[in-house]
Order: sequence, then C-alpha cells, then structure tokens
Amino acid sequence: MILNGIDCIERYDHLFKGKRVGLITAPTGLNKDFVSTIQIFHEKFNLVALFSPEHGVRGDLAAGALVDTYVDPLTEVPVYSLYRKDSKRLTQEMLDEVDIIVYDIQDVGTRYYTFLYTMLYALEDCALAGKEFVVLDRINPLDGVTVEGNVLKSGFESFVGNYPLSVRYGLTPGEVAMMANDEKGWHGKLHVVRCEGWERNMLFSDTGRPWVMPSIGIPRFETAVLYPGTCIIEGTNLSEGRGTTVPFEVIGAPFIDAQKLADEMNGKKLPGVVFRPVYFKPTFSKFQGEQCAGVQIHVLDNRAVRPIDISVTLMYTIQNNYEQFSFLPPFKEGSRPFIDLLGGGSHYRESGVDVPAMLEQFREESREFARRKQPYHLY
Repeated sequence: MILNGIDCIERYDHLFKGKRVGLITAPTGLNKDFVSTIQIFHEKFNLVALFSPEHGVRGDLAAGALVDTYVDPLTEVPVYSLYRKDSKRLTQEMLDEVDIIVYDIQDVGTRYYTFLYTMLYALEDCALAGKEFVVLDRINPLDGVTVEGNVLKSGFESFVGNYPLSVRYGLTPGEVAMMANDEKGWHGKLHVVRCEGWERNMLFSDTGRPWVMPSIGIPRFETAVLYPGTCIIEGTNLSEGRGTTVPFEVIGAPFIDAQKLADEMNGKKLPGVVFRPVYFKPTFSKFQGEQCAGVQIHVLDNRAVRPIDISVTLMYTIQNNYEQFSFLPPFKEGSRPFIDLLGGGSHYRESGVDVPAMLEQFREESREFARRKQPYHLY
C-alpha cells in the first residue's frame, strides 16, 4: 500500500506532544481512510491554529480569492490567512501562537502551483523565528524521476514561481523543503514525515489511490498530467478551459478553426496525445458565455506525454496562424506580463522564437536540474 505522511503519523507523536500545533492544510489533507488531517490533529494533539492557503482550508474559495481570518466551524480553531492581499507570510503574531507548524497539502509536481510557495514561505518564516516545521510528505503524482521545462530565472520570482525549480521538478513537497532549506541557508528545524511504499518512478495512476482534487482547476489526474504545459496558456488571450468541466485539457478561442488546428497538431505526431476538435462556452473566466473553438488534448499514454513540448508547440502554432493571438498585458502597472511569471523568464515573448531550439534549451536546463535535485531524494 502507498502511504502518505499523514498515514504514518502514529510513529511521530513525539514531534507534537505537549506543543501548540499550527496546521497548514487544504481539502487534500486526508489520510487513506479519508479522515481529514485537521480532525486527526484536533483529536490527538493541541491544535491551536489553522493556516489557510489559496482556496481555504476546506476548499470553499475560488482561485485567486483572498482569504480572511475566521473560525473553523467544525473545530472552533481560528484560521489565519496565508493568502492575503498585502502578504502571504506568517506574521509574528501568528508565530507567537504556536510552537510547531505542520504542512499537509497534496501538490501536483508543477512549479506554478501556489501551495508550494505557501510551504516555502512558512518554512523560511519558521526558521527565522526558531520554530519547528514539519512536512507531512505526499507523493508526487507526476513521478519523482521525470523533469521537464526551464528553470526559473532570477528576477522573475512571483507566487507562481518563487524558487529556481524546473517546471516539472520530480520531487515531493518534503524533498523541495529540504532542498530550499539547504540551498537558501535557512537552517530551519525541519522534519519530514516520509511516505511509505512509493517509488520514484510511480505516477499517481500506479498507486491505486483515489484522486482527490487538489483544487477545482485540477479535477482529474489527466488534468495534472497536462497542467505543466497547458498552464502557460493562462498568460495568453486563449482560453485554457477554465469555466468548463475540463480545465487545462481544452484550449481555444472564438477566432480558431477547430478542425484545422486539430489536423495541424496531430500532424506533428507528438507522443502520448491526440488532438480532437472541440467547441465550448466557458461559464466564467476568459470568453465567459462566448462560443470558443479549439482542441481537447486527450492523453493516450501517461508516461510518454511531455506536456511542455505539447503546449509550447500548440501555443506557437496558434500564434503563427491567427493574428488575433496575443500575450496578456501585466495585471498592474510596473509588473511583468503573466506569461513571464509562468515562464520564469521573458523567452516566450521574444520575437522570432525558434521553437525546437527553445525546447532543446529547456531539456538542457532540465538535465542540469535533475542532477541538482538528486542529493535531496528521500525515496
């Protein structure tokens, strides 16, 4: 059986007994019997504070929605926001409430996913305050071997990329925490409660565990497989499928010829996928209520898929065929375009992009990152 850190908590009671415990978690914070980490810590230990990432500890908030401080109605434990307008950090007042902070959220193995930076910010804050920090480790659903994409460049840090990882980084949350704690010189009092039974070459589909949505935008494992690539579409005026039942699996816009795009993409014979012409009308987000045409990317082979190659090729194919295509402007004056923040550099917006050369550069950066991360492997 494949066990996450929370499933092995009985052997780590010594870390939590007699301490005021704060917990950073989300709806994926569940053990193998679907009991929430909140309930487990509330019943077994002195849980005095919950800390909410994006979407809320119970998953009742939309993507990007700010979180206020409130009281959790099921446990009557105060919930402090780590997704505020002015900051996403632990304050001194929050840290004064606890002796130790625990992190338990399922990640999707992709650099853009904001939960990762909630964890790293909290680890750094705890290190500075001399507080203990525990990661209840969870498997990487995209395996712990495959590495894809470029590494984030200095100067392009944001909440969708705040540490020099490749896009698909092949590490568990605990391993990322160990790597950052070491490379950044934080010297935090870090403990990792390890998974059991998981091997690095395992995809989520190899584990036999049921998929629990890490957020509403990742409803299926197949979505997570494509997400390292299709998330870059968020930096363009194309719909990435938000507002449909298959976000990050359908890509389109009102100005696209669906059949023509599907035929051209299938002609490239990219491994592990097939492109189907599709028509959809988003209920929210880009092109809300408008008829869009484009493609649905169907995953045929989870191991063969290289989502970044797929999505970069798709994006530039659309750009080359439709003058209506554009990259979105910065959200606010003086900030970088979102495509740069997602991309970890300005390469996507450069003129005359040589796509094969760009992808080869990505592969070289991935190979170097794979060497860099190896000393931090726990499994």
